[in-house]
Amino acid sequence: MLDHRVGSLTCLLLPLADRYLLLPNVAIAELIDWQRGEPSIDSPSWHVRQINWRDRELPLISFEAACGGPLVIGERARIVILNTLSGDPRLKFIGLVVQGIPRSYRLDSQLSFVDVPLSPFERAAVQVGESVAKIPDLLGLERLVLSGSEPETPDPL
Repeated sequence: MLDHRVGSLTCLLLPLADRYLLLPNVAIAELIDWQRGEPSIDSPSWHVRQINWRDRELPLISFEAACGGPLVIGERARIVILNTLSGDPRLKFIGLVVQGIPRSYRLDSQLSFVDVPLSPFERAAVQVGESVAKIPDLLGLERLVLSGSEPETPDPL
């Protein structure tokens, strides 16, 4: 019999302005250069604008702004095209602002979780080399984009 257990997973470490995100390679369709354009008017703070990718109009979002932080577009800004997971035909891909070139990492079953505060749309934090990376809630981001509104902030305790 063949042993079909997965011993490792190839992921990309995405640099943002104030954190790193960690995603499996299959979640990312493509990395593209920054596209200049006019910001969206009357849109939520996380919605940067619509972009054109392979003859499709896609929403370009800021993860930091979706989590309540500022929108940052640095000198090394790029766009990662994410494959969506929900299967909703209205949203097949999402553009995500990143601040540089993602790095590839091969993770094994010895992944170390880190106990740090998480923002909305973050599921967990893990140690990747010298960096702490956050695992994003991709389905939550899809719901946010489809709703087109500001994320709800949790009630203070």
